[in-house]
Amino acid sequence: MSQKWNPDTYAKHARFVSDLATPLLELLKPQPGERILDLGCGDGALAAKLVECGCTVVGVDTSPEMVAAARRRGVTAYLMNAQSLSFDAEFDAVFSNAAIHWMKRPGDVIAGVWRVLKPGGRFVGEFGGRGNVATVVAALKAALTARGIPARSVDPWYFPDAEEYKARLEAEGFRVWGAALVPRPTPLPTGLEGWLKVFAQEFLNLILESDRQSFIEEVARRCSPGLRDANGVWVLDYVRLRFIATKPVALPDTSRC
Repeated sequence: MSQKWNPDTYAKHARFVSDLATPLLELLKPQPGERILDLGCGDGALAAKLVECGCTVVGVDTSPEMVAAARRRGVTAYLMNAQSLSFDAEFDAVFSNAAIHWMKRPGDVIAGVWRVLKPGGRFVGEFGGRGNVATVVAALKAALTARGIPARSVDPWYFPDAEEYKARLEAEGFRVWGAALVPRPTPLPTGLEGWLKVFAQEFLNLILESDRQSFIEEVARRCSPGLRDANGVWVLDYVRLRFIATKPVALPDTSRC
């Protein structure tokens, strides 16, 4: 991945990501004493809230900078790819917010979560689902195509629909209690340009640095009719896939009774 994460830039342009996670935390229902894995913990803002609830939290992320930021918050965090977890049946819950859509091997993620959960443990998450930021994606690809760059050359995100992800969870053995797409129009506190510089780096990196600002401005022009309101506020067409699933407790073997 050419996507890089800077904790300070992220806090400036994207703090809304963790600020809007209250419904997900309510779905998780963390209990004091639980051991919880935060999958893609970022700078540890949500992991710290779970610690405040009395949970023992371990965070993992692929960004050294974000892991360091999480540790500065007092979170136990490790540099680790969520597609190849190295724990074994030790967590009461696995929690993930706005991270799974960056993981292009969903089967490996789900298999790893299954492996690290205790029997009866739950997997609770929210990430970009089918149609997430569709207007921006279309504008980015159109602007690339206009410059003779094949749009198919970049695809950083995995945005499934609810039925697809539910089927993947069930195929691993999870019992799925809920999986749904949740439209969530999201105001951007620092505008579209800041969002693009944080989240669309894999598109921007295809453009010469000398042409990058004009590319951003073209994307903004293409998006403005649908995403900029009468007051000039950018409101992105976020669609989140929110789910809860559990790893069943194995029943005793009665075949020889």
